Amino acid sequence: MYPDHSHGVPVQRAVEVHQPTPLPPAVAVPAPVVPVQPGTVPSVASIVLPDGRVVTGYAINHARPEPVAAKPAVSRTAVNVALGGVGFLAVCGGLLLLTSFIAALTAFIGQLIIFAAVVFGGWIAVQIFSASGHRGGTTVNIRKAVIKRNHFHS
Repeated sequence: MYPDHSHGVPVQRAVEVHQPTPLPPAVAVPAPVVPVQPGTVPSVASIVLPDGRVVTGYAINHARPEPVAAKPAVSRTAVNVALGGVGFLAVCGGLLLLTSFIAALTAFIGQLIIFAAVVFGGWIAVQIFSASGHRGGTTVNIRKAVIKRNHFHS
C-alpha cells in the first residue's frame, strides 16, 4: 500500500515483478576476430560471438605504459654539481698550498742570502782587522822605478 498524498487516503496499487532473462554461460573459447592487415587499424572492427551474433564497434588501441627505467636514487645533475664542488675545493686547496709553498721558499732564499752576506762580510772583516795587527809575513819594499825608452830600470 502506498499513500496517496492528493486525497490523504492510502490507495492500494498493483505491484509488477520483472524477472531478468538469464544469459547463457560464457564459453572459454575466445571469440574470432576479423583479420586485419598488419600495420593498419580499421576505424570500425567487427567481432563474431560464439552464438553467431556480430558485434561491431570502433577499435580501441589500449595505451601501453612505457617501461619505466629504474631511476637512480640521486639525479645525475646533483652528482655533477657535487663532483664540480669537490674539484673546485681541491683546486683551491692546491692553489693555497702552492702560494704558501712559494712564500715559504722566497723567505728561505732571502734568509740564505742574508746568512751568506753576514758570513762573507764577517770573513772579510776578520781578514782586514787581523792583517793590521799581524806583523809576521813577507815584507815587500817598493822603490821608485824609472821607465825610460821602454826599458825598466830598477
